[in-house]
Amino acid sequence: MKIGVCIKSTPDTEARITVRSGGDGIDPTGIKFIISPYDVFGLEEGVQAKEKLGGEVALYTVGDSNAQKNLRDGLALGADRAVHINDPDIVGSDSLATARALAAAIKADGMEIAFCGIKAADDDNVQVPAMLAECLGWPQVSFVKDFETDGTTFTATRNVGGGVEEVVKGNLPAVITADRGLNEPRYAKLPAIMKAKRKPLVTKDAAALGLSADDIAPSVELFNYAPPPGRPKGRIIDGDTAEAKVHELIRLLRDEAKVL
Repeated sequence: MKIGVCIKSTPDTEARITVRSGGDGIDPTGIKFIISPYDVFGLEEGVQAKEKLGGEVALYTVGDSNAQKNLRDGLALGADRAVHINDPDIVGSDSLATARALAAAIKADGMEIAFCGIKAADDDNVQVPAMLAECLGWPQVSFVKDFETDGTTFTATRNVGGGVEEVVKGNLPAVITADRGLNEPRYAKLPAIMKAKRKPLVTKDAAALGLSADDIAPSVELFNYAPPPGRPKGRIIDGDTAEAKVHELIRLLRDEAKVL
């Protein structure tokens, strides 16, 4: 079975993020970049499918040269090879360009399924997987917490919110987005880390993927970044009785916070 897994390099979730002077992006100085945590669940599911059914797991990412480290991390977790899409016109574009590039690489390799995380840990857009499915012409099942496949058909249980679950059955190929709890990702052992250094990793640009300038031109442009406003200091509500304090709280919520 030919299994594709899309990953993204994102800042460590514990990293302290600062905005560059001028607001044209984040300052990467001192930041450790990791595989986006939800993507790790997708990778583990892909590796488990390969262990059950045979075949290969290929990693796909869009990013600059720094993304290669995280591709090697993914290879150490059980993937067999990696495709690094490194083209400044794609890296600097938008979610649709990313999806088109990933779709072109996945289609060229004849993948039969694609796993993604439900969202990236940095921008939280939740856009690329759905766009990828549309570009491939495949169905998509999102927020998957349990998954089974025989290589031809699949059964997926997905979270639909409010504690409600939905079971979806269908035929491959399909795009599956992994939610937390889908599996327990493995840790890379030293022999696997050493072996990952020798696994194939190829780099492709837009031309190699058969994409034109129009295909990857951004429809959305990010022109300014700013940190969120600081949290205001807490206030102690005065009052002689609990009832008086409740009335004062309601007044503050209505007249100052404007939430009532």
